[in-house]
Amino acid sequence: MDRRQFAPATERNREPILDTLKDWLPGDGTVLEIASGSGEHAVFFAPAVKPLKWQTSNFDREQLDSVTDWLAHKPSDNLLPPVMLDVTQTEWSIEAADYSLKPITAIFNANMIHISPWQTCEGLMAGASRILPAGGRLFLYGPFKFNGQHTAPSNKKFEEWLKSLDPEYGIRNIEDVREEAVKNGIRHIIARPMPANNFFHLFEKI
Repeated sequence: MDRRQFAPATERNREPILDTLKDWLPGDGTVLEIASGSGEHAVFFAPAVKPLKWQTSNFDREQLDSVTDWLAHKPSDNLLPPVMLDVTQTEWSIEAADYSLKPITAIFNANMIHISPWQTCEGLMAGASRILPAGGRLFLYGPFKFNGQHTAPSNKKFEEWLKSLDPEYGIRNIEDVREEAVKNGIRHIIARPMPANNFFHLFEKI
């Protein structure tokens, strides 16, 4: 049985994301992808960023199964099986003493903090602060508001749809995300506009 999921947006955005990752990724260590979704990003990115290792993760069981089957379909020797990871927990699974692929020198997260309650952003920043070394990097990709304003009418409509699913969902103000980062000893370095009204944000552990 093939449990792979397919996300059409992944194929559209994967090349611009990879180009940016290549500019910003550290030279060694392990990249932790939080909320790997279907797994399509992981199988595309990992072979292109060797010798870095790419650790997949998910919270949703069906998505964990999808990542597992994508890795079987397109294996790479630096691409690691997914781990169960809930960012709101005070200790992540990869913080366990028996996790052997440390140091985690970068964290990549796409399209999570707007499709989940604000607590996921709080947990993401707290966890990044715990596990990243000084100079370690956190990458966030997705739609964002600036000074409370949407960057496109389509994003406004998207947020209305998100809130119809759950009032706690919504496109986040980048100023609020930066503030949460600062609380955890993480600074915002740069924002890069991406296709389809998204942004790629680079943060760094102080």
